[in-house]
Amino acid sequence: MSSPPSISFRDPSGPLWISAGEASGDIHAASLLGALRELEPGLCAVGMGGPALYKAGCQVRFPMRLISLVGLTEVLSGLPRILRLLGEVKRALMELRPRAIVLIDCPDFHFRVARMAETLGIPVYYYVSPQVWAWRSGRVEFLRRFTRRVLCILPFEKDFYAARGMDVDYVGHPLMDQMPLAELDALHPDPNQLGILPGSRRKEISALLPEFARAALLLRRQLPGLTLALARAPGVDENFLRLFLPPELPVRVLPPEDRYRVMRTSRALLAASGTVTLEAALIGTPTVVAYKLSALSFAIGKAVVQVKYASLPNLIMGREIFPEMLQGKARGDLLAARLLPWMADGDALASAREDLAGLRALVGGPGAAHRAAAIVLDDLRTLGESPATTA
Repeated sequence: MSSPPSISFRDPSGPLWISAGEASGDIHAASLLGALRELEPGLCAVGMGGPALYKAGCQVRFPMRLISLVGLTEVLSGLPRILRLLGEVKRALMELRPRAIVLIDCPDFHFRVARMAETLGIPVYYYVSPQVWAWRSGRVEFLRRFTRRVLCILPFEKDFYAARGMDVDYVGHPLMDQMPLAELDALHPDPNQLGILPGSRRKEISALLPEFARAALLLRRQLPGLTLALARAPGVDENFLRLFLPPELPVRVLPPEDRYRVMRTSRALLAASGTVTLEAALIGTPTVVAYKLSALSFAIGKAVVQVKYASLPNLIMGREIFPEMLQGKARGDLLAARLLPWMADGDALASAREDLAGLRALVGGPGAAHRAAAIVLDDLRTLGESPATTA
């Protein structure tokens, strides 16, 4: 078993480097920074992130949009920029010599930052473990070598790492703090409303929303009272969404800040695969999950992905509580057929809701960010009390 990287002396009053590379990571980073400052008032943070981390008080040296690339073409064209960014990050780390680095998800970029940290003798903590259980499980050895601690947010991850000889910390899911669950629980679902969550990327919206619309049209033939509420993702323009909605289909398009309300007040949901499916499951609303990729991407995914399910609720529960309609199954007629029992049959709906009842307990109670912050700060104190070594 490889030993953790050796650590050089760090100034205990120095800054903490926090790095997030995409929207959900930015929110998790902001919550973590708030918890760190509650435990250590005056803590200074600098790094890479977005508006949430900036608002939480981090000095954002590098906006996370610099690495938000999607698809092979974008990655290839953006590679020179990514390489320049990595060079700038290394120079910043050499200049600041932070007491520690906290990396949040985004492994393709952050693994390179972890390598830099080792050469500089800076301890690394990985919050929101990358999904090594889904594919490229060999990266566990990388995490063992280049990080002090890995902090996981999904309950099955600890056993996954343990089976590979690595001890990690399970802190619970940050969504339990970020979602106003008590407030949402007080709302009553509209028995006629179907909620639509078509994703945040233009490609997934253009692939899925026409099929979602077809499903809704088919359902309205059998359920004339059906109403439709669509929650748009941040940065997605309503006019773009309307391009895929036929004029004969009345749909209320609501802003991103209303998405939890849409999830709770809907009888059922039709959603693109992603974090939104876990949010829906925690809220307790039955959801049909859909996704489409290019034929090549799907073939590659089938070859390398090592898990049975695509959505987090099914992975956590170990069974299909949300129907997954992927690729050729993401058709309007098939989506409507999966939704109809929930929209028309009270017993089927009650059974689906009962299936979701135990999920919150499995995900863990509130306080994930505080548990993660305590682990990082306690370990840093241990380092400070140990004889210093140089890398």
